[in-house]
Amino acid sequence: MIFSDFTNQINELQSKPLGGLPSQLKLAPKLRMQFSEESIKNKNPKQAAVLALFYPDENNQTRFLLTERASYNGTHSAQISFPGGKIDRTDKNVQATALRETFEEVGVLSEDIKIIRQLSESYIPPSNFLVASFIGLSQNNPVFKTNSEVANLIEVLVSDLLNDNNLTSIEMETSYMKNIEVPCFKLNGYIVWGATAMILSEIKDLLKS
Repeated sequence: MIFSDFTNQINELQSKPLGGLPSQLKLAPKLRMQFSEESIKNKNPKQAAVLALFYPDENNQTRFLLTERASYNGTHSAQISFPGGKIDRTDKNVQATALRETFEEVGVLSEDIKIIRQLSESYIPPSNFLVASFIGLSQNNPVFKTNSEVANLIEVLVSDLLNDNNLTSIEMETSYMKNIEVPCFKLNGYIVWGATAMILSEIKDLLKS
């Protein structure tokens, strides 16, 4: 998708209704299906925020940024995610969290990002986080500078997200799931699943609606 075509849709993207949980559940692992809105609230989840940053590449094609997390002794080690993290007491709101974490992890200044809109919240059962996600826009191709939390940057074409041929499912085994089939995107050779795939599913539906 040419970047000017993407930016011409901004007003529509801001006003269109979100797909919400039905959009997200298209790419949700079975584990997530067990949790109702009430049960999530009863678990008093921790707050976090992420940013889906869209920008033009050197060929003026629209891309968005994913990251491969560094390996560590934790639930989400080496997984594919958006820049983001848990809310800090100095953050005035979850949008500020998303922007701060994006700067800390990939070096993009908050003033260089226009927030387009907030998406539906996503619940992550293994770590008990409720994640606020935002669509952000940079008018220029960012110069990324990663910190130690990021192993690799994954710059994905929007056209690849919209291509249904990149939807699949795989059998996975993690510290909290064994031999379970999970729906996922295959983007730039990476398997994108879990909360990140759920957020991308809502973005995809928003762009295609």
